[in-house]
Amino acid sequence: MTGKFILWLSAIVFIAYGLVCLVSPALPANYAGLAFTSADALPEIAAMYGGVQTGVGMFCLLGAVKAEFYRPALVLLLLGIGALALARCFWAFAGPGQVGAYTYGAMVYEYFTAIMAAIALRQNRAAI
Repeated sequence: MTGKFILWLSAIVFIAYGLVCLVSPALPANYAGLAFTSADALPEIAAMYGGVQTGVGMFCLLGAVKAEFYRPALVLLLLGIGALALARCFWAFAGPGQVGAYTYGAMVYEYFTAIMAAIALRQNRAAI
């Protein structure tokens, strides 16, 4: 139950936010305080915030509906989103200034997602 919940939630969140970021890369850039200072910036933000997040969301959806993708999708959330949370946390506190609500909100979501994926994997470890 925990696994299906976090996979469905992640699918919805990542696909929705990813598609919004594909259509409007300025949205995540503005939230994070990033500036488009070269022609490479727009494709980079669209690819990383839009493309990758949409792809992760689609893989979570696949994991939620197809048994053979269930554990791999949870591992993706644990390792991928967990590493994202750790890196964001490190730089939020080791960086040169005070971060805002965007960073704290992202960390809460990322840690929640990674922890829920770990719990689901532990509950389902007999199926290895």
